[in-house]
Amino acid sequence: MLILLESFRPSQWIKNFSLFAAAILSGKFFDPITFIQSSFAFVSFCLLSSSSYLLNDLVDVNKDRLHPSKKYRPLARGDLSPPVAVIALLFLLIVGLSFAAKITPTFLTLAIFFIILQYLYSFVFKKKAILDIVSIAFFFILRAFAGEVATGYHLPIWIMLTVIFLSLFIASGKRRSEIFNAGKHIRQAMTGYSKSLLSFYITIFAVSTLICYAMFTFLAEPIVFEGPLHRFLLQYFPDALGRKWYMVTLLPVIFGIMRYGQIIFEMQAGEKPERMITTDIPLLFSVVTWGLMMMGILYVI
Repeated sequence: MLILLESFRPSQWIKNFSLFAAAILSGKFFDPITFIQSSFAFVSFCLLSSSSYLLNDLVDVNKDRLHPSKKYRPLARGDLSPPVAVIALLFLLIVGLSFAAKITPTFLTLAIFFIILQYLYSFVFKKKAILDIVSIAFFFILRAFAGEVATGYHLPIWIMLTVIFLSLFIASGKRRSEIFNAGKHIRQAMTGYSKSLLSFYITIFAVSTLICYAMFTFLAEPIVFEGPLHRFLLQYFPDALGRKWYMVTLLPVIFGIMRYGQIIFEMQAGEKPERMITTDIPLLFSVVTWGLMMMGILYVI
């Protein structure tokens, strides 16, 4: 069971926390119905994602055995048999779609679209340069949009653009680190890239991410203060109520982008972003600080 759980790649589930973004930024995270809907959506996408990871490992099992790090995956090292992997894949698919069906018909449709694209990625998209990076980014966008569909609340357009460029930034960094650490022979799409080209992608996407997030902090709707500090600010600092409070969250975002650039270019460790975000202390600090700032602005002040 532990080997099977390992093949589900639970560390990758961190990507699906973006389904909570719509609820959090709408100030409805602690609303019971909204929280339950977001949680069901999260579980659904975790199960569907693991189903696609198993399919990907089945398709690439022979190539993974030649990869310096992927050779340790359960299928590649021989600890998990292909028939068991197929059964687990189908089980995760059925249960994942069952959770999606409990939310709304629209969400179920989106979940089906998501898993079809994930399967197509394993067979087609990941073999084409540029298309593979765009596909990875598109999955992040689908997750954020799925959170909107599940809850009925919408993300600001500048946040959606931030998600798009941030995901392209992370995906480009992932490919650059893979080329540096394992070479171009590990993946068909790698032959269409060079380090300089990926460095160019990383630069433009990092800048675009910062610009879009800065636009969100400047153009977002004014904060409606309803928390315990409202009366204090109203009495002693009334001008503070009209300030663009989101702009203070730019600092951890800038630091996080700078740190991730250091991880990609200096440490050559961008191949596993889900691991870096949970193990790299400076990067984790920037993410946690940003999260606490946003929660404080939305739910405390």
